[in-house]
Amino acid sequence: MIPQEVLPINLEEILIYEDSDLIIVNKPAGLLTIRDGYDESLPYLIRQLEKHYGKLWVVHRLDKETSGIVVIARNFQSHRTLNQQFETRQVKKIYHALIMGNPPWDRRSVQSPLRVNGDRRHRTIIDPIHGKPAHTEFEVIKRWNRISLIAAVPFTGYTHQIRAHLWSEGFPILADPLYKKRDLENHPWQQPLIQRLALHALKITFQHPTKNTPFTIEAPYPIDFQRALQFLEQQKQDQG
Repeated sequence: MIPQEVLPINLEEILIYEDSDLIIVNKPAGLLTIRDGYDESLPYLIRQLEKHYGKLWVVHRLDKETSGIVVIARNFQSHRTLNQQFETRQVKKIYHALIMGNPPWDRRSVQSPLRVNGDRRHRTIIDPIHGKPAHTEFEVIKRWNRISLIAAVPFTGYTHQIRAHLWSEGFPILADPLYKKRDLENHPWQQPLIQRLALHALKITFQHPTKNTPFTIEAPYPIDFQRALQFLEQQKQDQG
Protein backbone atom coordinates (compact mmCIF):
# COMPACT_ATOMS: atom_id res chain seq x y z
CA MET A 1 0.00 0.00 0.00
CA ILE A 2 1.36 3.43 -0.97
CA PRO A 3 1.00 6.13 1.72
CA GLN A 4 -0.71 9.32 0.62
CA GLU A 5 2.40 11.30 1.49
CA VAL A 6 4.33 9.57 -1.31
CA LEU A 7 3.99 11.68 -4.45
CA PRO A 8 3.26 9.29 -7.35
CA ILE A 9 3.45 12.06 -9.96
CA ASN A 10 5.95 14.60 -11.20
CA LEU A 11 4.02 17.84 -11.67
CA GLU A 12 6.43 19.15 -14.30
CA GLU A 13 5.94 16.00 -16.35
CA ILE A 14 2.14 15.90 -16.29
CA LEU A 15 1.20 19.61 -16.36
CA ILE A 16 -0.08 20.68 -19.78
CA TYR A 17 -1.66 24.07 -19.04
CA GLU A 18 -2.50 26.37 -16.15
CA ASP A 19 -3.95 29.83 -15.60
CA SER A 20 -5.89 31.47 -12.78
CA ASP A 21 -9.02 29.44 -13.64
CA LEU A 22 -7.79 26.05 -14.82
CA ILE A 23 -5.22 23.32 -14.43
CA ILE A 24 -4.98 20.73 -17.20
CA VAL A 25 -2.85 17.66 -16.68
CA ASN A 26 -1.95 14.45 -18.50
CA LYS A 27 -2.99 11.89 -15.89
CA PRO A 28 -0.82 8.77 -15.72
CA ALA A 29 -2.49 5.39 -16.04
CA GLY A 30 -2.84 3.64 -12.70
CA LEU A 31 -3.62 6.78 -10.68
CA LEU A 32 -7.12 7.55 -9.39
CA THR A 33 -8.57 10.96 -10.24
CA ILE A 34 -10.42 11.33 -6.93
CA ARG A 35 -10.44 9.54 -3.58
CA ASP A 36 -11.34 5.86 -3.68
CA GLY A 37 -14.64 5.18 -1.96
CA TYR A 38 -13.45 1.90 -0.46
CA ASP A 39 -9.79 2.52 0.34
CA GLU A 40 -9.08 6.14 1.27
CA SER A 41 -5.36 5.42 1.70
CA LEU A 42 -4.84 5.04 -2.07
CA PRO A 43 -3.10 8.00 -3.74
CA TYR A 44 -5.17 10.08 -6.11
CA LEU A 45 -4.54 12.93 -8.52
CA ILE A 46 -6.51 15.74 -6.87
CA ARG A 47 -4.89 15.25 -3.46
CA GLN A 48 -1.44 15.40 -5.01
CA LEU A 49 -2.25 18.56 -6.97
CA GLU A 50 -3.80 20.28 -3.96
CA LYS A 51 -0.47 19.96 -2.15
CA HIS A 52 0.86 22.45 -4.68
CA TYR A 53 -2.19 24.54 -5.66
CA GLY A 54 -4.45 24.49 -2.63
CA LYS A 55 -8.18 23.75 -2.96
CA LEU A 56 -9.28 22.52 -6.37
CA TRP A 57 -12.65 21.64 -7.89
CA VAL A 58 -13.12 18.42 -9.88
CA VAL A 59 -14.82 18.96 -13.25
CA HIS A 60 -14.64 15.41 -14.63
CA ARG A 61 -12.62 12.27 -14.08
CA LEU A 62 -10.90 9.42 -15.90
CA ASP A 63 -10.91 5.75 -14.94
CA LYS A 64 -7.87 4.76 -12.92
CA GLU A 65 -6.53 2.64 -15.80
CA THR A 66 -6.98 5.39 -18.43
CA SER A 67 -4.30 7.99 -19.17
CA GLY A 68 -4.81 11.45 -20.58
CA ILE A 69 -6.40 14.86 -20.18
CA VAL A 70 -8.04 15.92 -16.94
CA VAL A 71 -9.40 19.46 -16.56
CA ILE A 72 -9.54 20.85 -13.01
CA ALA A 73 -11.06 24.14 -11.86
CA ARG A 74 -9.17 26.48 -9.54
CA ASN A 75 -12.22 28.39 -8.29
CA PHE A 76 -15.92 27.88 -7.74
CA GLN A 77 -17.09 30.04 -10.64
CA SER A 78 -14.96 28.21 -13.20
CA HIS A 79 -16.14 24.91 -11.76
CA ARG A 80 -19.79 25.89 -12.14
CA THR A 81 -19.30 27.15 -15.71
CA LEU A 82 -17.44 24.03 -16.80
CA ASN A 83 -19.95 21.74 -15.10
CA GLN A 84 -22.74 23.40 -17.07
CA GLN A 85 -20.85 22.72 -20.30
CA PHE A 86 -20.41 19.05 -19.41
CA GLU A 87 -24.05 18.69 -18.36
CA THR A 88 -25.30 20.25 -21.62
CA ARG A 89 -22.82 18.20 -23.68
CA GLN A 90 -20.94 21.18 -25.06
CA VAL A 91 -17.59 19.55 -24.29
CA LYS A 92 -15.99 17.38 -26.97
CA LYS A 93 -13.55 14.69 -25.91
CA ILE A 94 -11.48 12.49 -28.21
CA TYR A 95 -9.90 9.28 -26.99
CA HIS A 96 -7.44 6.99 -28.75
CA ALA A 97 -7.43 3.26 -28.09
CA LEU A 98 -5.65 0.17 -29.29
CA ILE A 99 -8.23 -2.53 -29.91
CA MET A 100 -8.09 -6.23 -30.64
CA GLY A 101 -9.07 -6.99 -34.22
CA ASN A 102 -9.74 -5.08 -37.44
CA PRO A 103 -13.29 -3.72 -37.66
CA PRO A 104 -15.07 -4.15 -41.01
CA TRP A 105 -15.92 -0.43 -40.85
CA ASP A 106 -13.85 2.76 -41.00
CA ARG A 107 -16.41 4.78 -39.04
CA ARG A 108 -19.19 3.57 -36.80
CA SER A 109 -21.84 5.18 -34.59
CA VAL A 110 -22.79 3.03 -31.59
CA GLN A 111 -25.95 3.99 -29.71
CA SER A 112 -26.56 0.89 -27.62
CA PRO A 113 -28.22 1.80 -24.27
CA LEU A 114 -26.02 1.25 -21.22
CA ARG A 115 -26.65 0.24 -17.63
CA VAL A 116 -23.84 1.12 -15.22
CA ASN A 117 -22.85 -1.47 -12.61
CA GLY A 118 -24.94 -3.98 -14.49
CA ASP A 119 -23.38 -7.30 -13.45
CA ARG A 120 -21.50 -9.02 -10.65
CA ARG A 121 -18.21 -7.58 -11.88
CA HIS A 122 -19.65 -4.04 -11.73
CA ARG A 123 -19.34 -3.64 -15.47
CA THR A 124 -21.35 -1.28 -17.63
CA ILE A 125 -23.49 -3.48 -19.87
CA ILE A 126 -25.72 -3.17 -22.91
CA ASP A 127 -29.32 -3.22 -21.69
CA PRO A 128 -32.02 -2.39 -24.27
CA ILE A 129 -34.76 -2.43 -21.60
CA HIS A 130 -33.29 -0.78 -18.50
CA GLY A 131 -30.25 0.95 -20.01
CA LYS A 132 -29.95 4.69 -20.61
CA PRO A 133 -29.36 6.26 -24.06
CA ALA A 134 -25.64 6.31 -24.89
CA HIS A 135 -23.79 7.39 -28.01
CA THR A 136 -20.16 6.89 -29.06
CA GLU A 137 -18.61 7.58 -32.47
CA PHE A 138 -15.64 5.48 -33.57
CA GLU A 139 -13.13 5.92 -36.40
CA VAL A 140 -10.28 3.61 -37.39
CA ILE A 141 -7.01 5.55 -37.62
CA LYS A 142 -4.60 2.74 -38.43
CA ARG A 143 -4.69 -1.02 -38.91
CA TRP A 144 -2.08 -3.67 -38.27
CA ASN A 145 -2.32 -7.45 -38.48
CA ARG A 146 -4.61 -8.12 -35.53
CA ILE A 147 -4.75 -4.73 -33.84
CA SER A 148 -6.21 -1.33 -34.75
CA LEU A 149 -5.76 2.21 -33.47
CA ILE A 150 -9.10 3.99 -33.21
CA ALA A 151 -10.48 7.37 -32.17
CA ALA A 152 -13.53 7.40 -29.91
CA VAL A 153 -15.81 10.38 -29.29
CA PRO A 154 -18.36 9.86 -26.48
CA PHE A 155 -21.44 12.07 -26.70
CA THR A 156 -22.71 10.82 -23.34
CA GLY A 157 -20.58 10.33 -20.27
CA TYR A 158 -21.29 7.01 -18.59
CA THR A 159 -18.72 5.05 -16.62
CA HIS A 160 -16.76 2.73 -18.94
CA GLN A 161 -18.85 3.88 -21.92
CA ILE A 162 -16.13 3.52 -24.57
CA ARG A 163 -14.94 0.21 -23.14
CA ALA A 164 -18.45 -1.24 -23.00
CA HIS A 165 -19.43 -0.09 -26.48
CA LEU A 166 -16.26 -1.50 -28.05
CA TRP A 167 -16.66 -4.76 -26.15
CA SER A 168 -20.25 -5.08 -27.35
CA GLU A 169 -19.05 -4.61 -30.94
CA GLY A 170 -16.51 -7.41 -30.55
CA PHE A 171 -13.39 -5.22 -30.42
CA PRO A 172 -12.24 -4.90 -26.79
CA ILE A 173 -9.41 -2.58 -25.84
CA LEU A 174 -6.01 -4.18 -25.37
CA ALA A 175 -5.16 -5.20 -21.80
CA ASP A 176 -8.64 -4.35 -20.49
CA PRO A 177 -9.07 -6.49 -17.35
CA LEU A 178 -12.88 -6.22 -17.37
CA TYR A 179 -14.05 -6.04 -20.96
CA LYS A 180 -12.26 -8.74 -22.91
CA LYS A 181 -12.63 -11.87 -24.98
CA ARG A 182 -11.53 -14.76 -22.81
CA ASP A 183 -10.49 -16.83 -25.81
CA LEU A 184 -8.04 -14.13 -26.94
CA GLU A 185 -6.69 -12.64 -23.70
CA ASN A 186 -3.67 -14.95 -23.51
CA HIS A 187 -2.66 -14.80 -27.15
CA PRO A 188 1.07 -13.96 -27.41
CA TRP A 189 0.54 -11.36 -30.12
CA GLN A 190 -1.19 -8.95 -27.78
CA GLN A 191 0.46 -9.57 -24.41
CA PRO A 192 3.82 -7.75 -24.85
CA LEU A 193 2.37 -4.53 -26.25
CA ILE A 194 1.11 -2.75 -23.16
CA GLN A 195 0.60 -3.72 -19.53
CA ARG A 196 -2.48 -1.59 -18.83
CA LEU A 197 -5.72 -0.54 -20.50
CA ALA A 198 -4.70 0.91 -23.88
CA LEU A 199 -7.02 3.91 -23.68
CA HIS A 200 -5.81 7.52 -23.72
CA ALA A 201 -7.85 10.72 -23.41
CA LEU A 202 -6.12 12.65 -26.19
CA LYS A 203 -7.98 15.90 -26.76
CA ILE A 204 -10.67 18.09 -25.23
CA THR A 205 -12.53 21.16 -26.53
CA PHE A 206 -14.66 23.53 -24.42
CA GLN A 207 -15.36 27.21 -23.83
CA HIS A 208 -12.82 28.77 -21.50
CA PRO A 209 -14.80 29.68 -18.34
CA THR A 210 -13.71 33.33 -18.21
CA LYS A 211 -12.32 34.14 -21.66
CA ASN A 212 -15.46 32.71 -23.31
CA THR A 213 -13.48 31.53 -26.31
CA PRO A 214 -13.17 27.99 -27.72
CA PHE A 215 -10.31 26.15 -26.04
CA THR A 216 -8.75 22.95 -27.40
CA ILE A 217 -5.80 21.11 -25.92
CA GLU A 218 -4.10 17.75 -26.39
CA ALA A 219 -2.27 15.36 -24.08
CA PRO A 220 0.68 13.54 -25.70
CA TYR A 221 0.71 9.76 -25.66
CA PRO A 222 2.49 8.37 -22.58
CA ILE A 223 5.65 6.36 -23.13
CA ASP A 224 4.01 2.93 -22.89
CA PHE A 225 1.42 3.87 -25.52
CA GLN A 226 4.13 5.27 -27.80
CA ARG A 227 6.19 2.11 -27.44
CA ALA A 228 3.21 -0.07 -28.33
CA LEU A 229 2.70 1.91 -31.53
CA GLN A 230 6.40 1.74 -32.36
CA PHE A 231 6.40 -2.02 -31.81
CA LEU A 232 3.44 -2.46 -34.17
CA GLU A 233 5.09 -0.34 -36.84
CA GLN A 234 8.39 -2.19 -36.53
CA GLN A 235 6.62 -5.53 -36.68
CA LYS A 236 4.82 -4.42 -39.84
CA GLN A 237 8.13 -3.41 -41.45
CA ASP A 238 9.79 -6.68 -40.47
CA GLN A 239 6.97 -8.61 -42.08
CA GLY A 240 7.42 -6.64 -45.28
